[in-house]
Amino acid sequence: MRIATGLAFAALMLGACGGEPSPAPAAPAPVAEAPAPALEVAGPNTLTAEQTAAGWKLLFNGVDLTGWKGYKKDKPGEAWKVEDGTLALTAGGAGDLMTVEEYGPFELSYEWKISPNGNSGLIYLIQEDAKAENTYNTGPEMQVLDNDGHPDGKIPSHRAGALYDIETPPDGAVKPVGEWNEATIRFTGSEIEHWLNGKLVSESSYGDDAWKAKVAASKFKQWPLFGTFAKGHIALQDHGDKVWYRNIKVRAL
Repeated sequence: MRIATGLAFAALMLGACGGEPSPAPAAPAPVAEAPAPALEVAGPNTLTAEQTAAGWKLLFNGVDLTGWKGYKKDKPGEAWKVEDGTLALTAGGAGDLMTVEEYGPFELSYEWKISPNGNSGLIYLIQEDAKAENTYNTGPEMQVLDNDGHPDGKIPSHRAGALYDIETPPDGAVKPVGEWNEATIRFTGSEIEHWLNGKLVSESSYGDDAWKAKVAASKFKQWPLFGTFAKGHIALQDHGDKVWYRNIKVRAL
């Protein structure tokens, strides 16, 4: 009797539910998310709001040579021109082009393009000392070079990106002649880093015994003021060959 009563009760319940299980509750609709804001991209020789907030300062405005002069001169050499938004050396004999202001410690970012067989460089921590005839008598250099076309390309520590005549860059970082290269120099006061197209290509301590030993083993040993300053001017080298620079910016560290 108990079994029969149980079966009858089960049948009654199935009838009440229509013989089908209750449907599962519907999943909540996904909440729509706002699209991520597009990253602001700086045009040539300009800064984004983010870069300005981070302390970056343009050294070249893409229009004229405001903020630049010659080494131990009041004005830039005439062969330094603005060409299509680039700062170009159009002929040799102009002398190095140097910032009016001094910087250090700093992070410097710029782009360069060299002519076939060409040679140039970016020199920093320069002082216009009476005992220094040239920019490179006081300031280290990040080499700008056509590695394949210029004779200096056969000297490892003279290749593009080098801490010139002091540290040798690895192969494969520089782009073919005529293409733009992205370069960065970080000078902390005690260390130097050279970056070329996203690769760390030269690094060194600065001012310590190891640095002094490197200088003593280089061509710069003949200039006692070389690599001894904590800040200085920044210069683009006139090595007699056509070269272009753009997007030159710096921030204090």
